[in-house]
Amino acid sequence: MIGYVMLGTNDFEKSISFYDSLLGEMGAKRILEGDNFVAWGVDPNQAALAVCRPYDGKPATVGNGSMSAIACDKPETVDRLYKKAIALGAADEGASGPRGENFYAGYFRDLDGNKLNFFCTT
Repeated sequence: MIGYVMLGTNDFEKSISFYDSLLGEMGAKRILEGDNFVAWGVDPNQAALAVCRPYDGKPATVGNGSMSAIACDKPETVDRLYKKAIALGAADEGASGPRGENFYAGYFRDLDGNKLNFFCTT
């Protein structure tokens, strides 16, 4: 149902570098680019993640209570990607680990403060 998630950025080049490295770990690559946005995906027919300079020219801000979740295949992948995000400068919002009986996730904020997680069901 979701086609893509768009995250605003105030440092376009730094954000692109962050997501090139982080999402490249899961086989994602740039699938669409313009002067003000870049989108990454593993398949052009599946959901993508994108960053952009806000269209209205105002600073990008973080939505309180909003979060984007990126699906992974197993807990080890969640661990690896969460650690990569932190190594790239993301802020910890909850280390990777079990969350309830059948859910495993690691939470972080990207360089612009957007909250995301990597997760899988177990």
